[in-house]
Amino acid sequence: MFDNIRHDISVAMERDPAARSRFEAFFAYPGIHALIFYRWAHWCWNSGFHTAGRILSHIGRVFTGIEIHPGAKIGKGVFIDHGMGVVIGETAEVGDNCTLYQGVTLGGTSLEKGKRHPTLEEGVIVGAGAKVLGPIVLGKGSRVGSNAVVVKPVPENTSVVGIPAKVVQPPESKKKDDFCAYGMPTDDIPDPIARSLEGMFDMVCGLRSRIEELEKEVAELETENSLLARAKKEAEDKKIPAGE
Repeated sequence: MFDNIRHDISVAMERDPAARSRFEAFFAYPGIHALIFYRWAHWCWNSGFHTAGRILSHIGRVFTGIEIHPGAKIGKGVFIDHGMGVVIGETAEVGDNCTLYQGVTLGGTSLEKGKRHPTLEEGVIVGAGAKVLGPIVLGKGSRVGSNAVVVKPVPENTSVVGIPAKVVQPPESKKKDDFCAYGMPTDDIPDPIARSLEGMFDMVCGLRSRIEELEKEVAELETENSLLARAKKEAEDKKIPAGE
């Protein structure tokens, strides 16, 4: 237990530049307190004391504002920054070295028993207010931007944003060991919706230009046909003998 607490403090010092001392991290970081309550509650849950586990989990929620079901599985090196409003469901799995910010929900979308909450593999970062829903898997090193709603699996080392979440940074463009606060890359990445709208706008402009070209060609053909018809009529009039 004490080894886990020391490791949690080290993780907070590493990932939060606002942390000035280990003493401060231990006494003033609700994410660390929530994990302490979780480990007690999780031990009770696994030992068959389900009610005791839920009571400890509730006490932790009252003191920290972070709700972690005692049945959830949380790895080592997990950091919950700020933490208020974080909800982690019963069958959720959070891998080693993941980072969750305030308002994150790892929720279920079914009332059926069994696996109904998401699985976060190692090193996943979930930004503030994001919702990850259903028994989906977020691959190793993936990132979820703030306020995104994720309802489909996310490949490894991929960044997603939006509602519903869409890929904005493919795996090949991610730098290794590049921590990304709030799950948002620091690079100038395109908005997938704006990118789609820009593509549609370009297509409309191209179609408009083509229509104008076709209208011009049709007008020229009509002019040529009109001249040909006039010339033909004049030629026919010249063939008619005078006086008839």
